[in-house]
Amino acid sequence: MTPRPDPHDKCRVTHLGTPVDQRASTVLIELARILPAEGMTLGALLTQLGTRAELIVCMLLTVPFLLPLSIPGSSIPFGLLIALQGLGLFMQRAPWLPKRLSARRLTQAHLGTLLTKGGQLFSRLERFIHPRLSPLTEGTPIRRVNGLLLVLSGLLLTVPLPLPFSNTLPAYGALLLAAGSLERDGACVLAGYVMVLLTLLYFGAVAVLGEVGVRALWSHL
Repeated sequence: MTPRPDPHDKCRVTHLGTPVDQRASTVLIELARILPAEGMTLGALLTQLGTRAELIVCMLLTVPFLLPLSIPGSSIPFGLLIALQGLGLFMQRAPWLPKRLSARRLTQAHLGTLLTKGGQLFSRLERFIHPRLSPLTEGTPIRRVNGLLLVLSGLLLTVPLPLPFSNTLPAYGALLLAAGSLERDGACVLAGYVMVLLTLLYFGAVAVLGEVGVRALWSHL
């Protein structure tokens, strides 16, 4: 079931409707404009984003890892949320969210900045995105594949590695996969595949080098 706002939530905002042909940047900038002073729960945010919430949320959650926008401790919860949205796409149904997570309130300061920065970023990105290479975006099998790769990108984002690019690479993978799926741009989805592959290679290299370092240290003990 698609999460609904808590009935006790004091947020009172007009549903955006998010028409199918409305760009993600327009949706986010409009939502930032009408954001209540008390912020909004995650469930309310998903409801406001409408029928394309899964993909727009995936794109939005990558923003802190693409720009110098600090939201402390966000990589694990944001990565898990991306993975849950991807799982919903794979299963061809609205993603399930734990009630506690759906009821989590996002402050106006953090959410407003996230929506505004996201809208600005997506506005620039959308100049280069348009429908093409339809076999990579249309049809249930490929949509399931793209959903699984979103799950993988989200899970990789949760890996707590204090290393350069450990968050940036999976974030770009999730962004390109979600944006390409949303706008039916197979070239963008293909770029997402490349970023996921680069992320796996990077993490693999870190694992190998870490093992070599441990063995070298052990040999000197």
